[in-house]
Amino acid sequence: MSITIRDVAKRAGVGIATVSRVLNDSPSVSEETRQRVLEAIADLNYTPNPIARRLSTGKTLTIGVIVPFFTLPDFVKRLQGVQQALSETEYDLVLFNVETLAQKDRYLSDLPRHARVDGVLVIALSPSNMQMDQFHQSSVPVVLIDASHPLAYQVVVDHVHGANLAMQHLISLGHRRIGFVGDHLNDPFEFIGTKQRFQGYREALADANLEFYPHYHQQGDHGREAARKMGHALLTLQEPPTAIFAASDTQAIGVMEAARELGLRIPDHLSVVGYNDIRDSEYMELTTIHQPLFDSGMAGVQLLLKAIETTPAEPEKVILPVELKIRRTTAPLPH
Repeated sequence: MSITIRDVAKRAGVGIATVSRVLNDSPSVSEETRQRVLEAIADLNYTPNPIARRLSTGKTLTIGVIVPFFTLPDFVKRLQGVQQALSETEYDLVLFNVETLAQKDRYLSDLPRHARVDGVLVIALSPSNMQMDQFHQSSVPVVLIDASHPLAYQVVVDHVHGANLAMQHLISLGHRRIGFVGDHLNDPFEFIGTKQRFQGYREALADANLEFYPHYHQQGDHGREAARKMGHALLTLQEPPTAIFAASDTQAIGVMEAARELGLRIPDHLSVVGYNDIRDSEYMELTTIHQPLFDSGMAGVQLLLKAIETTPAEPEKVILPVELKIRRTTAPLPH
């Protein structure tokens, strides 16, 4: 026989409404009564009906996560942080994978209108002004992770600073001909990561009084194979770079494959720096910029739950730190 909330109320000697208030953490219940109800719940091994729980709170107890290409390593790591943070709450996660612009626009427009979730995390996709207006009109809180909008709660990393750290490291080793491999700067999804890393690359060159050579900049589709081809193009120039900064670890690994195919030893003939510090980078002993991918997912959930429970006057912006991880793919330029 299944245990009901009525059984709990009878055991604790209180009304059903009191048990409901305890389950909903209402402050109107005395501590003595709360403890009596909790003891009854434990004695009877009572588990609240999730549907009834949602009806009683007026919430879906569901968080929506909109993420592009969710199988990519950096997105997987962020989602692990999201899941870890939600595992400590009563909220469920619903994932909306985006692989086309039509999907991006549909999810960002539909979720706030249909009240399917209590809040939305958006990873790496920046909403339009119209889409942000829809969120505000529906009162569905939204938090952006590694994306940008002035009216949204945000968890971000200073990628310009991260790229500066990578470049300063290479420049300090004596490298002056430094290439950059990254995604298309004018990608239709308008990811901010590569653009900011390229900006940091340019700024570091200028700060060191080094000229920017357009032919040292390679941009293309994201992925190891595309990066291998871009690395090959750089390394077969008449005067190739002595170091390459890649906008992601995946692309750095593709560059390393191109170097190996051309008979170049790393770091003897070429220094390589990546970005993200995914698990493969440690196996490859890749010098890289560590950004807290897992922590960004956790911070996004914490910020979203805060926005669901309260309505701060101004949206908050959490900036997470980056760190240079020096491993075995960089070395001083041979004289």
